[in-house]
Amino acid sequence: MDIVTRAKNICLTPNSEWPVIAGEATPPGTLITEYVVPLAAIGAVAGFIGGSIVGTSIGFGAFRVPLVTGLTIAIFSFVMAIVGCFIISLIINALAPTFGGTKDSNQALKVAVYSYTPAWIAGVLQILPLLGVLGILAGLYGLYLLYLGLPKLMKCPEDKAIGYTIVVVVCAIVLFVIVGSVTSAIAFGPAMSRGFFSGMSGGSSSSSSAPQFAKDSALGKLEDFGKKLEESNKKMEAAQKTGDANAQAAAAIETLGTILGGGKRVDPIGIDELKPFVPETFAGLPKRSSNAEKTGMAAIMVSKAEATYGDGAGKEVRLEITDTGGMSGMVGLVSWMGMTEEKDNEYSSERTRKVNGRFVHEKISKRGGDNEFGIVLGERFIVGATGNVPPDQLRAALETIDLARLESMKGTGVQK
Repeated sequence: MDIVTRAKNICLTPNSEWPVIAGEATPPGTLITEYVVPLAAIGAVAGFIGGSIVGTSIGFGAFRVPLVTGLTIAIFSFVMAIVGCFIISLIINALAPTFGGTKDSNQALKVAVYSYTPAWIAGVLQILPLLGVLGILAGLYGLYLLYLGLPKLMKCPEDKAIGYTIVVVVCAIVLFVIVGSVTSAIAFGPAMSRGFFSGMSGGSSSSSSAPQFAKDSALGKLEDFGKKLEESNKKMEAAQKTGDANAQAAAAIETLGTILGGGKRVDPIGIDELKPFVPETFAGLPKRSSNAEKTGMAAIMVSKAEATYGDGAGKEVRLEITDTGGMSGMVGLVSWMGMTEEKDNEYSSERTRKVNGRFVHEKISKRGGDNEFGIVLGERFIVGATGNVPPDQLRAALETIDLARLESMKGTGVQK
């Protein structure tokens, strides 16, 4: 594979290059090692040079990222380039039937890889950090390449390419916001690498040979998510045929709700059911104020109950209990991807981890500021507390809430 010619052609003459790519039988392993690796390395190396060697001017001097930190970031961005292509290809493949296309895991990977090309080439701009923003333009051009490539490789109708592109991008944004955890990415990366460099070394395969994922696995849930979107798309098509603008708008909102709900619609519990979980005293402090509300639109509703506790002498704690309802799909992705995180600096220590099947987040101040504790229940409810009381006191206060009863309500309002 002539990487220079291919990169030039896909950027300058994409309309004629995509059909050529569609007819190629390049093994995924070869595509990654001979195309993704060298191009992704451009941005990783340039970012390291720009951030740790050149630095960024901040008025009175230049700020440089410590060498070890810069190297860690470079390695992380390089690994994420490979993992990112794989995740985007899964999304593209899962959504293909939704937009009248044909599932083919190898073709989906090619669409993802070659659409990234302009962004990787523009990565060289990171040598001068102030020029790095120009990479945004390259990224936008990559979206245009994605739009052109989907009909050619995934066989979707031309008139559905825009919708296909938008949904892929929305899903990708949701995924990468969550997968942005460094620790999560590093944990996820080895599995991806094994798939690319060993398990995917064979030739081109059709959709019939696409891997089958366990129903409860991250990829299995993503595949099921694609099927739910396919059902929503059928409703949108039916609404379009009626010519009823209100029906079309309602179908579009329902589809958005499907995306944010992770493939299902979830109506959050009412505020009267949520308020009893907010106690009169918390962390040894009396309640000073409280509020409860259920907001959103149509299939995208969220309920929240919150309260502030204090002694009037400076101690204050804020408790917030949220039913993410129509947004629960985003919370569920945290569990699907197995996100963990750990940070430590001179100001605070912070970590996110799984404890007894629940995701727990804690941030402890080293300078006498607010401490934070939060817990995710049933991939839906979020209970969080923030305040200037000792960490142990705040943690113990959360345990006084009937978390088990709240978690038992995770199926309430779920419409599959």
